[in-house]
Amino acid sequence: MTAETSAEDRLDAGWRAESDAWITDRLTERGIAATAPVQSVRVRAWSIVRRVETSAGRMWFKANVPTNAFEAGVVEALAELVPELVVAPLAVDRGRGWFLGPDGGTILRELTGRPDPARWAELLRTYAGLQRAVAPHADRLVGLGVPDLRPARMPAALAGLLADPTVRLAEPHRAALVALLPEYDSWCADLDADGLPASIQHDDLHDGNVFVGAAGMRFFDWGDACLAHPFGSLLVALNVAADQLGVDPAGPELSRLRDAYLEPWTDLRDRADLRHSVRLALRVAKVGRAVSWQRALRGATAPDWQRALGGPALIAPEHTTAPAAWLAALIPEPAPVRARVD
Repeated sequence: MTAETSAEDRLDAGWRAESDAWITDRLTERGIAATAPVQSVRVRAWSIVRRVETSAGRMWFKANVPTNAFEAGVVEALAELVPELVVAPLAVDRGRGWFLGPDGGTILRELTGRPDPARWAELLRTYAGLQRAVAPHADRLVGLGVPDLRPARMPAALAGLLADPTVRLAEPHRAALVALLPEYDSWCADLDADGLPASIQHDDLHDGNVFVGAAGMRFFDWGDACLAHPFGSLLVALNVAADQLGVDPAGPELSRLRDAYLEPWTDLRDRADLRHSVRLALRVAKVGRAVSWQRALRGATAPDWQRALGGPALIAPEHTTAPAAWLAALIPEPAPVRARVD
């Protein structure tokens, strides 16, 4: 993570002192001493990340907007369910959405050299294994406040986005989405009936959210997560992989990555059925991405959160319009018109 020079100054002094005290107290309880002042290294409209050097190594603190406060509980639960695949937190405050944990080491994206398709394949296979392990605990995730975006709930989610005045859709896009509602309902029904278990869906899965080391890969940054059809995680992952690897999104390289992800699921369905579910999930999950942005932006306006930030959240224009952009991505492009040859 890279420090932003203005990050510390932007935060409210009272909130900063409060989080400093919480961090220090949690360290002291475990016999760990801070060896330098706590530093704020990233302040976003929806989260705050702080760092402290200690006698036990570097530690990281994260606070989320109230609407994403569930991440603290998710990190704690995953450390119990799949301890080898996440970084276990040192301390958690579920009520405030705060957690503190050790440094996870090298981030996959930071490895030297060209992006490696084999690493991406390993990332996706390992992550699918995490989803398989967590799937039996779906009710626990919902109890922790994880948004429930299973396929049967997605038509209502789309309708809610279309009714939200803060989701500023161009009128042609709105009309196209309204016309698409029956087809979207059908996609969701088909996905719901494919027999695959709902599980944790990271919703921002890429090589920048994975630690890599001798012990293997460990996944972090669960603030966008939801309970959903598991294959929706491929929406962001494959888009980022195409960009990182410099390959055609419709090319064979991404098909191989998709199949690497599907390998841990082949005991449940044959490959043709699994690939069909991927196609459906990639469509349905675009609405989930819009919901995620809607949730984060709504949380950024909470009074207590704005107090922490020292004033109104600074939101970039492309973030303000993100819910509408993800919905617009759902609209199929018109078929090309064949030129008339006389």
